[in-house]
This record gives sequence, structure tokens and C-alpha cells, in this order.
Amino acid sequence: MDLSFSFIIPVYNRPNEIKELLDSLRLQTYDKTFEVVIVEDGSTISSEDVISEYVDTLAISYYKKPNSGPGDSRNYGMARAKGNYFIVLDSDCILPPQYLVAAEKSLQEDYVHCYGGPDAAHESFSTVQKAINYAMTSFLTTGGIRGGKKAVDKFQPRSFNMGISKEAFEKVGGYGNIHPGEDPDLTIRIWNSGYKTKLISEAFVYHKRRIDWNKFYIQVNKFGMVRPILNKWHPETKKITYWFPTLFCLGLIISIILAALGFAVPLYLYALYFSVLFVDAIVKTGNLKVALLSLVATAIQFFGYGYGFLKSTLYIDSSSKKPEEIFPKLFFRVS
Repeated sequence: MDLSFSFIIPVYNRPNEIKELLDSLRLQTYDKTFEVVIVEDGSTISSEDVISEYVDTLAISYYKKPNSGPGDSRNYGMARAKGNYFIVLDSDCILPPQYLVAAEKSLQEDYVHCYGGPDAAHESFSTVQKAINYAMTSFLTTGGIRGGKKAVDKFQPRSFNMGISKEAFEKVGGYGNIHPGEDPDLTIRIWNSGYKTKLISEAFVYHKRRIDWNKFYIQVNKFGMVRPILNKWHPETKKITYWFPTLFCLGLIISIILAALGFAVPLYLYALYFSVLFVDAIVKTGNLKVALLSLVATAIQFFGYGYGFLKSTLYIDSSSKKPEEIFPKLFFRVS
């Protein structure tokens, strides 16, 4: 198949991030022309001056629109893109030089209408960013739930690094207005339309995850809150594994109480788990401080997601209202 790629990148008040991403796109070893579609999503800090520095070296299509969230902005960009295969990126990503070569090679060998690529920690990332990256990608944490080579389910692409054909985009209508949660919702609708997805492990990105501990908690808490909504919309996707963070946290609380009463065996099992996690983090990151912070990141991930999932499940199951009415802050209004 003759592939023509268009990168789709929504940006909101992040001119420095888009500069790093464009630098990495300019260094691609891919020898064919590709388009870069940048959608300014109602930014008050414009990226236009930064983008103008790249118009002579990259085929850039630049659009401005009122703020309506990342999902709608991606749809806006894909509807105007010239390529037949779209690659959706977050603005806080950096691509390795071989990214496009790897993506095209994999699609030529085994074509699918939607793929996802993993994320990695760049050497320039802070220790907190590296620790969060470990927690978000490790199979020993909830990173294994979202899918991968050793995943509990088929791979679910995420739009910080996601490819989708023009055909599939037009068939399913693109992203919905939920956020976060727009990624799995789109993937499920792609599956339901008869298309397959896959992981292209060589097409990875460096995902900076511009977050501190508090923002990380808010992010994973929202991830937990949207999952019951997706389960309600797509009941065929319900899985017991989504309860794991909630049950993990409840089990830890019970284990602490039992230890205080003189029965410490369950708490020893938790200590064993975190010990294994620590050793794995040292092996994967090669950094003692990052490994220690990975334990903090994992704890925040489990408690944030687990609490959000439990709260959302109780609210949704006990109410006759639509999710949009119960949790309006999880939805963007699309004009």
C-alpha cells in the first residue's frame, strides 16, 4: 500500500514543547514527504512564531480554533489532513529519528488500520518524569492493563502515539468528547467496526508527561473515573482486571489494620511486591533514586486510579443520570 503520513498534533499553550517535537520531526531518517498538522486549540500563548521557524523544512499545515479539547482538535486536524494515514501525537513527545521508518516497515509487512507505539523515558527527563514513566509502562503496575506484548488483553493504542487510517477515521467518526478516556473509546469503536489494532514496539516516543506528583494523582484519578463510563458505554469490554487497583488499595488498608492487631502476613506480601517492583525498577532504569521514586509513583497510581474507579462505579450504578450529567468536568462541549 502507498502510505502517505500526516502527523496530527493538538497544542495548547505549549510553544516550547512543540519546538522540541518539531526538532525531532525534522531529524527523521524517512526519505519520503510527510505532513505535519498542528491544531492550536484555543491557546492564549500562541505557538505561531515557533512554528514559523520550521515551514521551510517541514510540510506544516497550521490551524487555529476555539478550545474544545484534544479529541475534537484531533478530529479537526484529521478532517483537513492530506495523507491517508494519520499519526496522532501529544505535544509533549519527542520522536527518535527512525520512528517513521519503523512505522512504515511494520505497516507494509502487516497492515492494520490502527496501531499504537510505546513510550520511553529520554535521558534528559527528570527523576520524577522517569519514575512516572516506569509506573505508567511497567507490566508490574497498571501499565500492563492497557495492553502490550505481554498484556492481559489486545493492544489499546493511546493518542500520545497512535496511528489511524483515513478510512477508519471516517468510518468511526473520530474521537468523542470525553477526556480522558477518548483513546479507549475510539479504540473500542474501531474494533466494533471490524478493524484490527496492533503494537509497533519499534515506533516508540519519548513522552515527557509534564506533571508533578499532584498533577499525576489528578490524571490517574480521572483515568479511574472514566473507566466505569466506558464500561457502561461498551459493556462487552468489562474486565475484572479494571478492579485491581481498587482491590489492591483496599487490601493494603486491611493488611495494615491486621498487622496492628498482630497478624502481619498480608502486609509482608505487600512488602514483597514492592521489593520486586523496586528491583525491577533498578534493572529497567539503572538509577537508585528513580527506582525509589517509582515506588511512590506506583502507590499514587494505584490509589488515584483505584479511588476514582470505585467512586465513579458507585455513582454511575446508583444513578439514572447520564455520565455527562454526573461528571460534567470529564466532558468537553463540542460546538
